[in-house]
Amino acid sequence: MANFEFATAARIVFGAGALKQIGALASEYGQRALLVVGGSVGRAESLLGYLSAAGLEVTVFSVQHEPTIALAQAGREAALSSRAQMVVGFGGGSALDAAKAIAALATNPGDPLDYLEVIGKAQPLTRAPLPILAIPTTAGTGSEVTRNAVLASPEAQVKVSMRHLLMLPRVALIDPELTYGLPAPITASTGMDALTQNIEPYTCNAPNPIVDALAAQGIQRAARSLRRAYEQPHDVQAREDMALASLLGGLSLANAKLGAVHGFAAPIGGMFSVPHGAVCAALLPHVMRANIEAAQEAQRQDIVERYVQVARWLTDDPQASAQNGVDWVLALSQVLAIPPLSAYGIGEAHIDELVDKAARASSMKGNALVLSALRLRAILEAAL
Repeated sequence: MANFEFATAARIVFGAGALKQIGALASEYGQRALLVVGGSVGRAESLLGYLSAAGLEVTVFSVQHEPTIALAQAGREAALSSRAQMVVGFGGGSALDAAKAIAALATNPGDPLDYLEVIGKAQPLTRAPLPILAIPTTAGTGSEVTRNAVLASPEAQVKVSMRHLLMLPRVALIDPELTYGLPAPITASTGMDALTQNIEPYTCNAPNPIVDALAAQGIQRAARSLRRAYEQPHDVQAREDMALASLLGGLSLANAKLGAVHGFAAPIGGMFSVPHGAVCAALLPHVMRANIEAAQEAQRQDIVERYVQVARWLTDDPQASAQNGVDWVLALSQVLAIPPLSAYGIGEAHIDELVDKAARASSMKGNALVLSALRLRAILEAAL
C-alpha cells in the first residue's frame, strides 16, 4: 500500500441546531470577526444574533457570486481595516472558499497570484491564516473541511486554487437545519457535486484506506437520500444524509485526489457563468463511462472493480455491474432535471479549448488513468 496522510479541520461540529454553538466557538479566537456571507445577508440573521450575544464585533463581507481574485483582494482589505481576529464563512462553496482565501491573504504579503496554482507561482503560505470558522448552508462542496480556496480569474478564463495545509478551518460547523427548504435546483446541483466528490476520490489514481471508508459512506448516503431531499425538501433524515455526504466528500477530496469531472469544471467555470455543481452533475455519468471503457481497454481490472463497487453502492444491488452505476446516475440526473452544458451557452465551438485547458488542470492529474484528447472530447459532446 502506498504511503498517505490525512488532515482535516481542527474541530468538526455536526448536528441539527449546532449553529447555536457558534458564539462560544468563535469567542475562543478573539472578539472581532469578519463574516463572509453568500448572496443573501438575511440568511445570516440568526448567526449574527448568536455572535453578537457572545460579545463579538462583526464586520459583514458579502459574496454575490463565485469568488474572483479581485474579490479576495477586497476581502483582505476588509479584514485588515476591521482588524479581524478570525474569518467566519457562512454560505455555499463560494462564501466558504472566499473566507479561506481572505483569511490566508490577510496574513500573507504579496499578490494573490503568488499563491495560486496553474496561472500563478503556487508559492506556499509563509504565515498561518487568520482562524477560519466554516459554516455551510448547502450540502455539496465540502469546502468546510478542505485545504484550498477556488478563485476565478476572468482574465485567464479559468478557476484555480490557493492550496495549503494551513488553510484548513479551525472549526467546521455543519447544521443540516440550514439546508431545510433549499430550492430544488440548488438541492440537485449541490447534491450531485457531493456525490461526485465521493466517487472521484474513491476512483482516483491515489486512493487511501481512510478515504475509501469515508467515500463509501458518502456514496451510500447520497444514493439513498438525494432524490428524497429533492422531492421532499423538508425531509429531515434526507437533509442530514446529504449534509453528511457533503462533509464526507470534502474529507475525501482533501486527502486523495479528484478526476476528469473536476478537471473540466475548472475551465468551464472560468469561461462560462455556470454553478460548479451543475457542471459536475452534467459531466459525472459521461466521465464514469469513459473511465470504465478506458480501464477495460488498458486491462486495469483494479479500476474497473472500483467502479463496480460504486455501482453496487448506488443501486443497492450486490450483482450490479460498472455500467449499471453509469445508468443509475443518468436516471437520477433525469429525475433531478439536470440541464445539459448547452443550457449555459457551451457548444461544439468551445470543445477544443476546453479539452486543452482541462488536460492541464490540477484535478485532471488525479483521474484514474490518462484519458486521450479524443475521449475528453467525447465526454464533452455527450454532456452537451
